[in-house]
Parts: sequence; structure tokens; C-alpha cells
Amino acid sequence: MNFKETLVNILNTVIDWATKTGVKLVIGVLILIISFKIINKIARKIERTSENGKFDKTLAKTFAYIFKVGLKCVIAICLVGYVGIDTSGLAALVTSLGVCAGLALNGALSNLAGGVLIILTRPFRVDDFIEAQGYSGTVEDIHITCTRLRTSDNKVVYVPNGALSSGSIVNYSEKTERRVDLSFTISYTSDFEKAKAIIEQICDSHELVLKDPAPTIRMSAHGESSIVIVTRVWVKSGDYWTVNYDMHEAVKREFDKEGIEIPYNQLDVHIKKD
Repeated sequence: MNFKETLVNILNTVIDWATKTGVKLVIGVLILIISFKIINKIARKIERTSENGKFDKTLAKTFAYIFKVGLKCVIAICLVGYVGIDTSGLAALVTSLGVCAGLALNGALSNLAGGVLIILTRPFRVDDFIEAQGYSGTVEDIHITCTRLRTSDNKVVYVPNGALSSGSIVNYSEKTERRVDLSFTISYTSDFEKAKAIIEQICDSHELVLKDPAPTIRMSAHGESSIVIVTRVWVKSGDYWTVNYDMHEAVKREFDKEGIEIPYNQLDVHIKKD
């Protein structure tokens, strides 16, 4: 066979592949792109169902994620078979990899089970502020294997669902009201009733402090060098830190104005002469 015949055979092979497998490949890629765009659009619509209050935001985001990933995997496997690639060997390979992954990723399975448990029991929802596993932050997403938190200083923390579902969780957003616990100290020489009246006036004048339940202002301890006045006020959960900071600043300002002494630790040394 001379060079010309070899070139003709190669050209015929390329043309034959292009008219058969090549066309299928192009069609498969187009179907893949179009179907992925449609899936992403439907997933976004599922997430937006929570905006009008028709569906819970946590479930909407979780279902959208499962729908998007699961359907994309199914379409990709179907298109592999359509193009003409033998899927029997691929299926055996996937099965083998699945067994190996199952043995190696034991923790991932517990995270998967934890994700399902969190979705079913609902200890928190998307947008709740929680504290768990040594971290505190706003829940941005609840995935199948992990939960994404955004901390107050704008860090992103991914907490494994296995540890999250089996540990203690503090949910600061579940209740609409919270109590702010404050402690103020005054010296024994200062007028206790006057200090108490000042704190009470500050509580009454602050617009974010709730009138019901009423604030509690009582002496809680006789310290070594001071009297401790405990103050408990109820606020809306979102106003917690604002009221906390405002109360400390206002009390210090009024105590200084009214001559109420705030003591500090001090040590008196007595020298004994023989």
C-alpha cells in the first residue's frame, strides 16, 4: 500500500468517525450545555420559592442543591451512553470506586447522615445566628455534608454535619426576644438607692428596652471592695448588642455625672515596725 492509499484510508476513517460519532458528540455537548442551563434555572426558581413565603428557605436551598447535582449526574451518564462509550466497564469502575470510597470516607457517610438529620429535625434554619463546635455565625447554607456559617467578622466556616448533628447547638435567632444581663459595681460609700434609680431611669428611657417583661435591677452581691448591682432587661433579638453597649456607656456617663464611684481593685500595704 503506497502513501496515497494510506492517506485516503486515514481520510475515510476520519470522515466516517465525524459523520457518526462526531455528530453524536456535538449533539451530546449541546444537550449537556442546554440541559445544565435549564437545571440551574429550575434550581434558582426552587430557591426563590422561599422569598414569597410559600416554602421554607432552608428546605428550598437544600432541595435545589440536591436537584441540581443529582440531575446533572444522571444526564452526564446518559449522554456518555448516547455518544457510544461502553458504560459496562464504566459501571464496574464506578462500583469499585464506590466501595473504596465507602471504606475510605467513613466520616463523609456520618456527615451525610448528619445532614439528613439536621434537615429533618430543624434545630436551625438558614439566616439563623447559631453557636456550635466552637464557632458562632449566621447560617448561610445547609448542604448534605456540611453547613456554611458566616462569622461576625465576615469569615466563612464550613462545619461538618456529623459533628454538628451530634453536638450542642445554641440558636440565638429561634426566639424573638432575648435578655441582656448586665452587672454594675459601686463603692460601699456611694448611695446604692441613687445608683439603682439612675439605672432604672436609663432602662425606662431607652427605646429598645422592652417594658414587658419589666427590667430587673437588684443588688446581687457584697463584693470585697464593691457592691454589685445586677440589671436584666429584655430586648428584641436583633437589638441585643446595641442595648448591651448603650447601657454600659449610659451608666458610666450618669454615674460620673452624679458622683457614683465605680471602684477598682486596689491593694493597701501596711508596714509593721518592730
